[in-house]
Parts: sequence; structure tokens; C-alpha cells
Amino acid sequence: MATPGPLVHSTASQDTEITVSAAELREMRDGLQRFLMEYRFGLQEVETKIGILRDEFLLTHDYNPIEHVSSRVKSPDSLVEKVQRKGVEADFASIRREITDIAGIRVTCSFVTDVYRLFDLLTAQDDVRLIQVKDYIASPKPNGYKSLHAIVEVPVFLSTGRIEVPVEVQFRTIAMDFWASLEHKIYYKYATRVPDDLLESLKDAAQTASELDERMERLHREIRGNGSARAVVGRSVHGDMRPYLTIAPAASVLPVPTATADPADASDASGTSPSVQPATTTVTDQPLEPAPTTVTETPVEPTSTTVTGPPAGPVTSV
Repeated sequence: MATPGPLVHSTASQDTEITVSAAELREMRDGLQRFLMEYRFGLQEVETKIGILRDEFLLTHDYNPIEHVSSRVKSPDSLVEKVQRKGVEADFASIRREITDIAGIRVTCSFVTDVYRLFDLLTAQDDVRLIQVKDYIASPKPNGYKSLHAIVEVPVFLSTGRIEVPVEVQFRTIAMDFWASLEHKIYYKYATRVPDDLLESLKDAAQTASELDERMERLHREIRGNGSARAVVGRSVHGDMRPYLTIAPAASVLPVPTATADPADASDASGTSPSVQPATTTVTDQPLEPAPTTVTETPVEPTSTTVTGPPAGPVTSV
């Protein structure tokens, strides 16, 4: 693969003017597009892996540990700014070696245990190479920031062959993500010169967020521990959930919506597994159709011999 030209021209001063021909500009543009394309493909590989874990977890364990996922590839302006700030040589080989967060994905989880579980599942895959880990959950930053950062390397197969692309993956909880978003806005507003009292308040808020994570996870364990058996009751052989059957005892009779209750579905679920027996019993106890006696007693078709009260309408119109 041909090595692209430099991303930016090194100069003695940022204010120095340089002259670049149209051909050189096109070459720089094409080189930068090819360079960032590799990171975009690497990001898609990691996104696919995270999506597979999420969908499989939901189907197999009836639980989704991922709240949401966001990703980005650094813009050219952001990349040039970081190259200059870190003093990296302005060529693609040096940038690839020195800057590892060009492609980034953030996975927001429900609980801290989900963070470590997903990290383990991702990095255990044989085509994922773990390059670096920074555990700010176990050791928060001085300002209270918490997150689990990992740099992984994944293979991307191009027409020219296989390349290894680094991708930064950040795992955090909802509370951590909320705090980090607020902290970022405050630092942006004050141009990184945040007043000391506000910094202290942010640190206190980080502690509060951490305590909230612990309390919510404790509640989650109690709910899953006490209600895990009931959570699977009502799942039919087709995999659809019947929420109105989930927590009812077998002897109770529940109002089954006529639009969704289908006797054929109930009979199909009968006997398929012990977990669906209460749902089946509940459905069969509920009269899904009016009894025949009820139909005959209702003056649906009045005649001169059976109508005892005022007729519903002229007999001749029936």
C-alpha cells in the first residue's frame, strides 16, 4: 500500500504561510480519506461485536446489559489539533503509532458488573487484541471521573490485504455517563478554568453517582434473585412475551385482551416446558368466547314466539 503524504506540513510557527498546489491538496485530501476510512471500518467491526453480544444476551438471558452505544471517528480538524497539541510528527505512520483514539465507541451499561462482564466478553474474542486498559472505575480520576477505557486492535480485510486497526472502547454506567456529560459541559463553558467551589461540587456529585450505582445494582440483584422464575413465565414457544400472564398465579383468572389472546397459541405452548405451564393454565381458565347458553338466551334474532318483552325491532325486518 502506498504511504500517503503528511497530514499537515511542519512549520516553525503556526502562523507561517505556506503555498500548496491544487494537486498537492487533492493528494492530501485523498490520503486523509483513506487513512480515516480504515478507522471507520475498524469501528464498524467493534460495533458489530457489541451488537451481537447485546442481541445474544437478550435472547439467551432475557436481559440486556447495554443501555445505548455511541461511536465516532475523529474529524480532520480534531485530529490535526491533537497532532499539534501532542507534538506528534505530521505523517500518517507517526499518527497511527502515537494516537490510538481516532476511532472510539462508548458503551453505556446498566450496572458496574455489566461493564466488566462486557469488557471480558469482548476482549476474550480471539480476533481482538487488548493493547491497553485504564480502569478509572477502580481508580477514579482526581475530579471524580469514572469509566473503563480499553484500546483494542481488530483486523480489517481490505482489497489490499489485512490491516490491524486500534479502537478505543469506553465502558461506563448510566450514572457515570450523566456525570461525565455534565462535567464536559462545565469545562467547555469555563474554558477549562472551572472555579474551585464548582470543582468540589462536581466531585461530590461523582460520589453521589457512585452511591446511586451501588444502590441500583443492589436493588437489581434483589429483583432478579426473587423474581427470576416469574420473569420467564408467559414466554411462548414462539418467543413472544405475554406481560399480562407473567406474574399471575396459575389459579387466577386475568382479563386477556381479545386482540392478542389466541386459543391456538395457548394450546401450542402447553407442555413445551415447565416455565410456561402457569401461563397455559391461566389462558384456558379464562372464557375466551361466550358460552353457548349465553348466546341462545340473548334475543339476537327475535321471533313472535320467543320475544317476551318489547321487540328490538319490527319482526319483518329480521
